[in-house]
Parts: sequence; structure tokens; C-alpha cells
Amino acid sequence: MQLIRLIIVAVALGALTWLFALGGMVDVARWAAAGQEQAQRALAGGLRAVRAGEPGAWLTLMSLCAAYGFFHAAGPGHGKLVIGGYGAAARVTARRLSALAVLSSLAQAVTAIAFVATGSWVLGLTRAQMTDTADRVLAPASYIAIALVGLWLLIRGVRKLAKLSHSDPMPALANMPAGAHVHAHVAAHDMDAVCSDCGHAHGPSVRQAEQATSLRDAAAIVGSVAVRPCTGAVFLLILCFALNIPWAGVAGALVMGLGTASVTVLVALAAVSARISLADGFTKSLSALSARRSMAMVEVIAGGMIALIATALALPLI
Repeated sequence: MQLIRLIIVAVALGALTWLFALGGMVDVARWAAAGQEQAQRALAGGLRAVRAGEPGAWLTLMSLCAAYGFFHAAGPGHGKLVIGGYGAAARVTARRLSALAVLSSLAQAVTAIAFVATGSWVLGLTRAQMTDTADRVLAPASYIAIALVGLWLLIRGVRKLAKLSHSDPMPALANMPAGAHVHAHVAAHDMDAVCSDCGHAHGPSVRQAEQATSLRDAAAIVGSVAVRPCTGAVFLLILCFALNIPWAGVAGALVMGLGTASVTVLVALAAVSARISLADGFTKSLSALSARRSMAMVEVIAGGMIALIATALALPLI
């Protein structure tokens, strides 16, 4: 397992070096844009085939939607920013972060469906009006939400550093007065918040607190990504609604979300593997307290980067 993590980290570091130090991001963006354009042109033909009821038309259309979602995610995007940054900063498992990546992509598709359905059937907006609204209102809203997620990670990391700076790694429980009503076993075992003396819970256990925090984080991550609908899904849905085949658009938007998730899941796995390898290195070379402080600092740095990048992307759109 350790070897697999090292391989993932090595590949991720090599990819980052190529992307940002050697100009690879420009090539990837150009390749992704070309792939999106080709898939988008093919979508029009696929929709006509579905409307005409041609054999295999649905399968062809869904394949094109999956391809579009993949190319869309391969280019620069806000979903990878928040998923990758959160995976590098927070103590989250690869399985949970991968599930968040899939949920975020599907939630983005659901937003597109709700947006186009409301704009077309309720508000009577044109294609140009809906596209303009998505770019002018929902895009900056999504980046602002992501910036807030980064700010929250930064603040949480700072709080951890402050707490660790005043903490004693090995509390002297032996010096406590005999007979005192102290529930030290709660902190020692780090598992159960129920007192064995009185049978009451005097506070949430660490496990319960972490679960509540992870649920809040999950809601914030999914929400920040889903605020902005996928432009390809919006385009597809508008065409499908105009051609009176709305269910083809709904299915295609969801498949696009899965195509997007195929890339963001890889980002999630790379981010978690990098964080675990970094934590293992800190644990082996530093004391337990210093290792925890170092990981808290990583959370501060990752949160700050997410906030700065998302803010920089939002400002030109405001």
C-alpha cells in the first residue's frame, strides 16, 4: 500500500511540475478545449438521431456526453481546485473524498437541470439569457463559495496551531486528586463521551465531532461546486428542451457529471495520497506534537491557496 501511495505521489508531482513549471497547462487546456468542441458538435447530430428514434441513438448520445464531461474536467476548473485542495488539507479518506467528487459533479448536473427547466418553462428565458446568467451570476458565486471553503480551512488550521501551541502531549493524569469527578478516560480513549460514573454524555466524542465536521465540509464542498452549472450541460439541456426531448437532456447532463467525476476522482486520490505520505514523513522525522503542528500548517497553506486562487478567478467576473 505504501508503494502504491509513493507511486501516486511521484506521478502527481511529475504532473504538477510539467503542468505549472514546463508550460503543460497550456497544452492541456488547448487539448481539452478541442475535445469539448468536437464533442459539442457531435452532440447536435446525436440529438437529431434521438429525436428521429434511430437505433442506438441514445447510447451514442450518452457516450458523447461522457466524453464531453471528461474533456470539460480535464481543462482548468473549479471542481478540481476545491477537491484537490481539501484532500491535501483535511484528514479525509480517499474513499470519502472520491464520493464527494462524484456527488459534486452530479450536483452540478442537477443544478444545470433545475436552472434550464426553471429558465425555460417558468421564466421563459432565451438561450442567450440563460448562458449570460450562468456566466455572469452563477460563476462568480461559485468561486466566492470556494474561496469561503478555503478561508474556513485556513481558519481551522490556525485554530489547530493555536490549540497545539498550548497543549501538553502527555497530560499528567497521575497528579489528579483522588476521588475528583474527572472524566479523563474520555480524552484518553478519544472514543467515548459517556461517563462511566454517572452514565451521561458531557460532550461529543472525538469521533462524533469529526463526523459532524466532515458532514459540514461535505455540504460546503458539494454546494460550492454545484452553484455553477456545467456549461456543456446547460447547452445540451437548452437544445433538448427546444427539440421537445427533455429526458434526453436530463440523462445526458447526469452522464456528463459522471464523465467529469472520472477526472476529479483521480485528483482526489492523488491529493489524499500526497497528504498521507507527507503525514507519514512528518511522523517518522518529528515528534508527535511537531507532526500535528506541521499538518495543521499544511491545512493553513492549502486553505490559503484555495481562497487566493478562487478569489483571483472571481474578481474579473464581478
